[in-house]
Amino acid sequence: MTTNSIGAERLARRMARGTAFLGSEVAILCGAMSWVSERNLVAAMSNAGGFGLIACGAMTPELLDREIAATKALTTRPFGVNLITMHPQLMDLIEVCNRHGVTHVVLAGGLPPAGSLDAIKANGAKLICFAPALSLAKKLIRSGVDALVVEGMEAGGHIGPVSTSVLAQEILPEVSEQVPVFVAGGIGRGEAIAGYLDMGAAGVQLGTRFVCATESIAHPAFKKAFLRASARDAIASVQIDPRLPVIPVRALKNAGGELFTAKQREVAQLLDEGKVEMMEAQLQIEHYWAGALRRAVIDGDVEHGSLMAGQSVGMVTKEEPVAEILAALMAEAAHALEKRAA
Repeated sequence: MTTNSIGAERLARRMARGTAFLGSEVAILCGAMSWVSERNLVAAMSNAGGFGLIACGAMTPELLDREIAATKALTTRPFGVNLITMHPQLMDLIEVCNRHGVTHVVLAGGLPPAGSLDAIKANGAKLICFAPALSLAKKLIRSGVDALVVEGMEAGGHIGPVSTSVLAQEILPEVSEQVPVFVAGGIGRGEAIAGYLDMGAAGVQLGTRFVCATESIAHPAFKKAFLRASARDAIASVQIDPRLPVIPVRALKNAGGELFTAKQREVAQLLDEGKVEMMEAQLQIEHYWAGALRRAVIDGDVEHGSLMAGQSVGMVTKEEPVAEILAALMAEAAHALEKRAA
């Protein structure tokens, strides 16, 4: 697909702030997907001109250290690391990032814990946080974060309750002039990217679209499940017990979803019996997801593992290189902007 220069120029102008912030050629981040966003996909994304993110997830500091070093061996371009705020060794993980001179750190899963923001920025790294509501976006900006990701409930993995289109309308007009804002959740084509850029976004983040990239190490059975799925197959998990605030997770429907319901009941009972504290209960749930996701992504157990996927999964129709996915998205976005110019 070739892009006319008018559309391409408009696209470059709208992405200029995002690319300057990321140090990449295009302002498209590859969302950090546990087990999927490792050295191969991250390096391929950055080498193709986008911005790759290592999904630290439940990694130990030693594992993260090795993953960053291995990614650096595959690309000389900038990439970032996504850290989970509730990780018990968060400060050690930040130290690993600092040692490697990681330029961008994404903190996911709530407000940055005390000291984490200063520790990340002390070394000159840029800090990106998720803002699932306008009030939180303003609070994060006041606390000193450098950029925001606004992610709607159409996304795969952990999700909030509000759709991307509503969040974008609420948050972009209010804060996009203060910090770069990247929109995520349910984006599968370039026309949507163009729309969010027109609304003031500095760029976008896509995860699901890159799962079936040739460079993704996801098991062939995992990729096949994605290629077969439609938007309605990507459903959100159900919370069993109101006292156990489990963040819903969007994944393809399978027996693994039923297993998670049983796991919640088991953890809720431990809470009832006073055998675990709330933090420990939530960590148990997180570890369950990490294990279930590994079974699907790495081992190919698509029945009992977790097939985390966004609703844009229906737009994933073939296995192809990251560079081709990015080129198609950019061509679609440029074409959309050119039509608007006319």
